[in-house]
Parts: sequence; C-alpha cells; structure tokens
Amino acid sequence: VQLQASGGGLVQPGGSLRLSCAASERTFSRYGSGWFRQAPGKERDFVAAIGWRDSVGTDYADSVRGRFFISRDNAKNTVYPQMNSLKPEDTAVYYCASCRGLTSSSCLGADFRSWGQGTLVTVSS
Repeated sequence: VQLQASGGGLVQPGGSLRLSCAASERTFSRYGSGWFRQAPGKERDFVAAIGWRDSVGTDYADSVRGRFFISRDNAKNTVYPQMNSLKPEDTAVYYCASCRGLTSSSCLGADFRSWGQGTLVTVSS
C-alpha cells in the first residue's frame, strides 16, 4: 500500500497543524496506523498511533500526549494527527506508517507494512 503524507509547513510556537496520511488501498483501513518523526541529527521516534478504527484505541508518546490527537476516516483511507500547542522541539519530518496489526500497539514494534514519504513541520517564530 502506498501512503501519501501531507499538511506540513511553517507554524509559530503555540499554533496548530493537521497532517494527513492518505492510502492508495482500502486494506489500509484494516490495520493500525502510526506517525513518527525525525528531527535533524536524531533517530526516528514514535509520535502517535491509532487502531484500525477509532474505538480500538490510540497511543501517544509522552512528549505529545494532551497536545496531539490522532483520528481516522476509513471511508477516505486517511489518518489525521491534529497537532496543537506546537513547540519548537516538535520541528521534524513526520512520517506515517501502516502497521502490521489491528491495534495502535502494533505500531510500537519494528515491523511495518509500508511508510509514507514524510512531510516537514517547522515550528518557529
């Protein structure tokens, strides 16, 4: 499955941004989906994940819990992380992934069905 991430850009500290991850196949909606980010000179880190549907549950990194909220629209094969109260340390390239299992916790491992190409988020005044 091919994933297309979009929605990145420049935002001021305290601002909000909503990213999108659109999939090319309907099978995307049968699996958990996750978002990860990689800041310059750092490793790729987990950000948030959601099960195959909203009611299955979500997971968040401690650094974004309470500020970021992930949801999905399976009719559109799309997952959306809503990012609020953005901080300069949120600056990174954000990647979406389709996970191997049904739940958000399946996105916490090292094995994924596919990755999107990344979208840059810059938080700066």
